[in-house]
Amino acid sequence: MDVRVVVAPVFGTNCCVVTADAERPDGRRDCVVVDAGAGTVGGVLRLVEEHDLVPQAVLATHGHVDHTWDAAAVCETFGVPLRLHEADAYRVADPFGTIGLGSDEGPVAAVSEALTQALTDFGCTPRDYRAPAWIEPFDGTAPQVVAGDVHLRALHAPGHTEGSTLFLVDGGARRGVVLSGDVLFAGGVGRTDLPGADVDAMLATLRGVVASLDPALGVVPGHGPTTTVGHELATNPFLGG
Repeated sequence: MDVRVVVAPVFGTNCCVVTADAERPDGRRDCVVVDAGAGTVGGVLRLVEEHDLVPQAVLATHGHVDHTWDAAAVCETFGVPLRLHEADAYRVADPFGTIGLGSDEGPVAAVSEALTQALTDFGCTPRDYRAPAWIEPFDGTAPQVVAGDVHLRALHAPGHTEGSTLFLVDGGARRGVVLSGDVLFAGGVGRTDLPGADVDAMLATLRGVVASLDPALGVVPGHGPTTTVGHELATNPFLGG
């Protein structure tokens, strides 16, 4: 499967379009859109048109609003659901409340202020957010998320949020890729000081789920440059590197 990235102009969220290898009977290919951040819908539409794709679902690695802002627009355009872990589904209905928007306390206040400013610079406000009308939560026991011809392995990876999920993309003859959301970055890991985060859960995720990944896997994080699992295991200070 191929992974193409559209970088959101708000918070630089990496929105990924994952395309199936197999052609449909009509000669087109199925795809899913992962983490439709603010301002990504135009880039997604261009990729769909240029590569003759058929979106089957929008997925979210977790429920933070910088990963779901354009989910409603993409879902409505293609008539597909938003799918994310059931533990984060509550965030979609109230994305700003669940990160403490308006709080004047510590790191939550800083994130709230930064997000509000980023949206203002983009020309919108929290009032412009629309939740997708059709949401299909999946639970932590689901070994795969299947949408049309796209099959992704789903690994529950709590810590940054309760429902954070890693999506593994089989590369076939090419190197596979893990879409790590805000669990793992190049040289860093997701923060654990926001509402719903858990330091102990993050440590368990890093020492268990992330450490057990194939070092050859490429990593497309929720923000920032790509990397590999092997490089992070060797150099990331949060993984003992």
